[in-house]
Amino acid sequence: MGLPEAAQMDSAATAITARPNSGPDYTPVVTLNGWTLPHRMNNGVKEFHLVAEPVERELADGMIAHLWGYNGQSTGPTIEAVEGDRVRIYVTNKLPEATTIHWHGMILPSGMDGVSGLSHPGIPAGKTYVYEFDLIKSGTFMYHPHGDEMVQMAMGMMGMFVVHPKDPTFMPVDRDFLIMLNAFDIDPGTYVPRIMTMTDFNLWTWNSRIFPDIDPLVVNKGDRVRVRVGNLTMTNHPIHMHGYDFKVTCTDGGWVSPEAQWPEVSIDIPVGAMR
Repeated sequence: MGLPEAAQMDSAATAITARPNSGPDYTPVVTLNGWTLPHRMNNGVKEFHLVAEPVERELADGMIAHLWGYNGQSTGPTIEAVEGDRVRIYVTNKLPEATTIHWHGMILPSGMDGVSGLSHPGIPAGKTYVYEFDLIKSGTFMYHPHGDEMVQMAMGMMGMFVVHPKDPTFMPVDRDFLIMLNAFDIDPGTYVPRIMTMTDFNLWTWNSRIFPDIDPLVVNKGDRVRVRVGNLTMTNHPIHMHGYDFKVTCTDGGWVSPEAQWPEVSIDIPVGAMR
C-alpha cells in the first residue's frame, strides 16, 4: 500500500478530533494547542506516519521559534489508539542527523523501544524506519527520541500517545484533555533554543505554548472531566486546579482502582512521569 499519508499541521490552534466511527467507542482527547495524528487501516493494523523535521512553532502570539518536531509541529501530534490494537508507525527522518523514537512508558519488544544503539541503529537522515507492536495496556504515554536526545528534546521533539481502554464502560468521561509540560531556553531576540541547558530554562510551556496564549479547557457544568499531564521538562511541576478538587485515577504504572483513588487539589508531576 506504500507509506501512509504524513498529515501536517501548521497552526497552533487546538484541533478537535471526531469520535471513532468503527471499533470500540471512546472520547477522543483534546490536545491543548495541538492535534491528533490520523491513521489508516491496513489488514487490521492501524498505520501512522510521523515525520521528524525542522518546524516553526508559534509559542505565543507573535513569537515564532525554529524548533525540531514532527509533522510540522512541536509538540508532535498526539497518537490515539485502543488497547489491543496492533499499530505500525512509519518514522521518516528529515533532520540533519540520525534519530529514533522511544515509546515512553509502554510495554514493548526490545527492538521496538527506540533506544539508539541498543534497540536498533539510529534512523539515518533521509530514511524511514517502521515500528510495529501491540498495545497491551491502556493509559497515557509519551514519545520522544533516544538518540542525541539532549539536543533533539531541547529542540522540541516530543509528543503524547494515548491508549484508550477496549471496554468503553471502563472509566468513561465526557471531556478528555491532554497537556505536555515542556521547556525551552531561547534568548530574547533569537529563534533557536540553546541545546546545552540542563535546568535553567527560561520558557515554561504547555504543548510548546506559553501562557496566556494556551487554549482553555472548555467543559459543560456537570461534565466528568479527565486531564492527562506528562512532564518532559527537567523539573518536577505541581499542577493545581483552581476551584475544584479531583481524584488521581491513573499514574505511570496504570489505572488506580476506584477504592484506592485519592483526592487532591494539587498534584506533583515528577520528571518523565504521567498523571
